[in-house]
Amino acid sequence: MTGNRAAFDDFYWWSADGLRLHARDYGGDANRPAILCMPGLTRNARDFADLAEQLSPEWRMLAVEFRGRGESAYAKDPMSYVPLTYAQDMAALVEAAGITRFVAVGTSLGGIVAMLLAGMMPERIAGAVLNDIGPEIEAAGLARVRGYVGKSSNHPTWMHAARALQESSGAVYPDWGIEDWLAMAKRVYRLSSAGRIVLDYDARIAEPFRLPGNEAGPDMWRAYAALSEVPVLVVRGERSDMLSAATAERMIAAPPKATLVTVPRVGHVPTLAEPQALAAVRQLLGEVAEPG
Repeated sequence: MTGNRAAFDDFYWWSADGLRLHARDYGGDANRPAILCMPGLTRNARDFADLAEQLSPEWRMLAVEFRGRGESAYAKDPMSYVPLTYAQDMAALVEAAGITRFVAVGTSLGGIVAMLLAGMMPERIAGAVLNDIGPEIEAAGLARVRGYVGKSSNHPTWMHAARALQESSGAVYPDWGIEDWLAMAKRVYRLSSAGRIVLDYDARIAEPFRLPGNEAGPDMWRAYAALSEVPVLVVRGERSDMLSAATAERMIAAPPKATLVTVPRVGHVPTLAEPQALAAVRQLLGEVAEPG
């Protein structure tokens, strides 16, 4: 993880049900499609800071925070914490930000939303990066996430939070040092008004996720097919328990423009800052910038 930060503006927009939502807007070339970055279930815009360092200001990047995360408002109805609602929120962002074409970069849950959004706005999507997620999700990965999402976790210091992350997720990033875990803690947690380090999301996002079927749409292979006319990059962590190697291979065999990169010695999920992932993202953006 790197230390320099790309400059961004805070962008706010409104959902159909009246929530004020937030994204980091890394301004860039208005003549190119914008890059719409969507994070995983419990994550936020800070996950894409390293990617923004590499791509902005050559590309305009919007790193979004789904409802209930980061600086986005928490929903009154927890049953709105589902992929279809997130996709509707993203469609509202595209309109509010004046985006005519975009590349969807979706990590885990964000990738599910990217597939749904492609079906909703096929004329606007220019490409997609699906980070460690596909139309079929492995039961082991779902069980693992259901085991921790929504559970209270708070710590007295950032180092305590970093150590807790290292203990719970060390197998995902076996080569990380404590500085990496500290940087991750500052993305996952926030400082509360009581001076505690707490998770930066509404614990009620777990309520619909715990019900089987709410983690994705009813037919995600059909949703994935909406990307068949644009360049698609499938990124998979070698140790992933969410996206199997078999599903990833099936994904690149389906649409004519899909490619696969496997990030070695990483589980769910790659950060997209790994050299293999970043090179593949740049290659996809090259195809978007110079189609044909």
